[in-house]
Amino acid sequence: MGPALQALRDHVIAAVDARLADAIRDFTGPGGQLAEAMAYSLTNGGKRIRPLLVYAAANAIAPCQHLDWPAAAVEAIHAYSLVHDDLPAMDDDDLRRGKPTTHIAFDEASAILAGDGLQTLAFELLAQAPFSAEQRLAFVRTLAEASGARGMVLGQAIDLEAVNRQLTLTQLERMHRHKTGALIRAAVELGATAAGATDAQRQALVHYAETIGLAFQVQDDILDVTSDTATLGKTQGADQALNKPTYVSLLGLSGAQARVAALHRDALDTLQPFDQGADPLRELADYIVQRRH
Repeated sequence: MGPALQALRDHVIAAVDARLADAIRDFTGPGGQLAEAMAYSLTNGGKRIRPLLVYAAANAIAPCQHLDWPAAAVEAIHAYSLVHDDLPAMDDDDLRRGKPTTHIAFDEASAILAGDGLQTLAFELLAQAPFSAEQRLAFVRTLAEASGARGMVLGQAIDLEAVNRQLTLTQLERMHRHKTGALIRAAVELGATAAGATDAQRQALVHYAETIGLAFQVQDDILDVTSDTATLGKTQGADQALNKPTYVSLLGLSGAQARVAALHRDALDTLQPFDQGADPLRELADYIVQRRH
C-alpha cells in the first residue's frame, strides 16, 4: 500500500472496528452465541476495502466527520454476505481469511442467524448516523439497493446458476457488477453523500468504483490459479473445483492479466479531475491489482 492509503487504513480500521464492537456489545446476554458469531464474522481478518472506500471517496471531495457510521454499515453487509456465501447450500467453504468459516466455527444455524443479524445491524447504524435526515435516507436507499435483489443478492443468484455453464464476457461482468461491484459502488456513494458531492463528482466516483470493482474480481480470479491456500487465506482453486466460470477460464491467464491492467488504467484516468485528496483512491486502485491475497 502507498503511504496515503496506509495512513488512512490505520485510522479506518481503528474507527470502524470500534464502531462495530460498540454496536455488537448490545447483543450480549440471552442468546449470547449470536453475538459471538457476529463478532467472529466481523473480526475474522479482512482488508476493510469497502470502509476504506467510504472514507477515501469522501476525503476526495472534502474533509468529513462521522464516516465510521456508514463505513461500519457497509462492512457489516459485506461480512453478512461472506457468512452466507460460505454456507453448504452456497459455496460450501470451510476456510475464510485463514480461519474456519462461521458455520464451521459455530454451526450452520448460528451462521445463518449471524448473517441475518449483521444485515439488519447495517441499517440500524445508518438510521442512527449523525447526518441530516436527507443523508440518512440516501444512505439507506443506496445500501439497500446495492445489497438486495437489484445488487449483491442478484449477483449471487446468477453465480449459483452459472455453475457448469459457459458464460460470455458480458454475462460474466454482469454477474460481478452485481455480486462484487454493487457493494463497492455503494461504499463510494456513501462517502460521496456524506461529503455533499456534486453530480459530476459523484458520476466520476461511481465510474471509478465500477471499474475497480471489476478489477478486484479479475485479480481474485487470477490469484485463484496463481496463488496458494496459505497465502489466500481461503481455499485455492475453489471456483475451478465448483466448475464456475471465471475471467481466467474465459480469457486465459494472460488475457485476464491484460483485462485487469486496462481496468486499472481506466480507474486512474477517471480520477484526473481530483486533486491530491484523491491519492488514497489512486493508491487503492494500485493495491487492488497488485495484491497477492
